Amino acid sequence: MIYKKVEKIKEEISSIGIGCWNFGGDWDGSSDENTEKIVLTALENGINFFDIAPVYGFSHSEAILGKIMKKHGFRNKVIIASKCGLRWGSDKVTRNDLSRESILWEIDQSLGRLQTDHIDIYQLHWPDHNTPIEETVDALKEIKKAGKIRYIGLTNFSQKDAETFESMVEINSQQSLYNMLERNTDSYHNIPLEYKTEKEVLPHVKAHGQAFMPYSPMFQGLLSGKFKRSANFSQADIRNQNPKFREPLFSRYYEASEQLCRFAQKIGHPLNEISLNWLRQNPQVTSIIAGAHTPEQLLGNLQCLTWELTEEMFEEIEKIIKSGRELPKIAMDLIERANRNGGKDNIAVVLAQPLTGEVEQC
Repeated sequence: MIYKKVEKIKEEISSIGIGCWNFGGDWDGSSDENTEKIVLTALENGINFFDIAPVYGFSHSEAILGKIMKKHGFRNKVIIASKCGLRWGSDKVTRNDLSRESILWEIDQSLGRLQTDHIDIYQLHWPDHNTPIEETVDALKEIKKAGKIRYIGLTNFSQKDAETFESMVEINSQQSLYNMLERNTDSYHNIPLEYKTEKEVLPHVKAHGQAFMPYSPMFQGLLSGKFKRSANFSQADIRNQNPKFREPLFSRYYEASEQLCRFAQKIGHPLNEISLNWLRQNPQVTSIIAGAHTPEQLLGNLQCLTWELTEEMFEEIEKIIKSGRELPKIAMDLIERANRNGGKDNIAVVLAQPLTGEVEQC
């Protein structure tokens, strides 16, 4: 295992972590028996970072991880990063809540489910604009003083809000959506994002010595190299809620992933390893939050540690990704011709479908 160290966290952290969302049963193929095998395989291979949240499986992810930790006695060998701020009722509809009352209640619930007396990194899951930041900070200071948490992290926060928090309390880590195809994206599922990872978050964590943990490193499976265009998730699979897996967005992302698959075949390394190394070799990335459905999948992901992308490979990946953002050449030719003929107004409508090359001129 390759470990990384940052200024704001004392321990070294494994460069590949375990994302525990699927432990809760929200993804196809999840089971408690499988979860135990995945956790033990992770430990055997030097992984010491586990990212989890109460809302994953509506408390089941924390409960099963706590059960496994107690059974095998490895609590002091791992860094547990849990979260607060997403509450739900009997209807399982979530709401953002970072009030003092909610944080004090949530931390005790998480400690009970995880069967531990402290959480290493306690992260605010999503912003709550109805609660003053000062109130949230006071609650975090209170539970830290009580020894219930060791470090404080932000997840999905704007860097303006991050600066406000940092003026009142030490922030040790940040977490945001980041992968080869979602670098400065505007949304996650149907949730608007208040940050741009590559433009804003990465420079900020570098300047402040914070750990950075990107989530969804393989775009929920799209960058695994095994994703099928006709993939049909079960009704229970959380990915059904991701609009990027439905048209009109899906074709654009899928075609880009297919181009990356062809690149993977060319260099002789699978796309899942390329996706992980693209992140791992970034100096600002501390630990990648990578989920796994089976121990075999986890071991496959860890093969990324046996090689590295070259500068030439990074450049070729960049060309592939950049081509997916541009209008097809035929559309650009139409616009250029229109400009030569007196301006774009000479074209009533130009409809360009990114990556398909289909253009209609009216």
